Amino acid sequence: MPIRVAADPTFRDVLGSTERAQIGMWVCSGSALVAEICAGSGLDWLLIDTEHSPNGLESTLSQLQAVHGYPIVPLVRVPTGERVIVKQLLDLGAQNLLIPMIDTAAQAREMVSAVRYPPHGVRGVGSALARASRWNRIDDYLAFANETISLFVQIETTDAVANVAQIAAVDGVDGLFIGPSDLAASMGLLGQQDHPDVVASVERCIRTVTALGKPVGVNAFAPATAERYLAAGARFVLVGADVAILARASEKLAASFIRPTGLAGPEVPRPSY
Repeated sequence: MPIRVAADPTFRDVLGSTERAQIGMWVCSGSALVAEICAGSGLDWLLIDTEHSPNGLESTLSQLQAVHGYPIVPLVRVPTGERVIVKQLLDLGAQNLLIPMIDTAAQAREMVSAVRYPPHGVRGVGSALARASRWNRIDDYLAFANETISLFVQIETTDAVANVAQIAAVDGVDGLFIGPSDLAASMGLLGQQDHPDVVASVERCIRTVTALGKPVGVNAFAPATAERYLAAGARFVLVGADVAILARASEKLAASFIRPTGLAGPEVPRPSY
């Protein structure tokens, strides 16, 4: 007789059940081993990225399997808001999705439809063959599948900022996430995500979305910026990335142990022949 299982809590559930802001990091390496290391860090959530990272369906699946069972919530960012991609990621077991580059309420509604089965949406039915239902080991999965999924959309352009209230008001959107880097580029401030005008736009979005009763998150690697957004009301914040941590830490090792050219160092014995 098959073992019956239950779906994991969603990120929506976690955000709704705790007053403390949720602190997370990016997983961009494409490595299940690295994802598992990060899952044991003590952080609250991971963003497994498939938009700007070398991740496909197989590597995303491996990372979801690697972090399962750890006290951390994985959120998967899709490469683009396409129904087929959304369906594939849901079927392989992603319960929490982040959709990038959502500029309008109409686009947000399309994504709500993409994550729901008919008659409330257009998600294709393949659950009997999929990890999402644990291959039909989650009782009545089709009947309550919508409850097992949380949907977040990303605000990262001036158009999205202008429409943020309408986007946040869409039924089925569980939260908004602000991307200051692309927002800065959209504002003509490429590479200046800490520019006062960008920060002001982010804080305005945080206030607007919070007032509408939806959780809002933001990407903020600089500690002072992260603290500022947390103080403004951000409910979930990304404060680092696996690849960035490895890059900076390895550079620190090199700077600590490799002497600059021209400085005297310990004499290296020469072999005698």
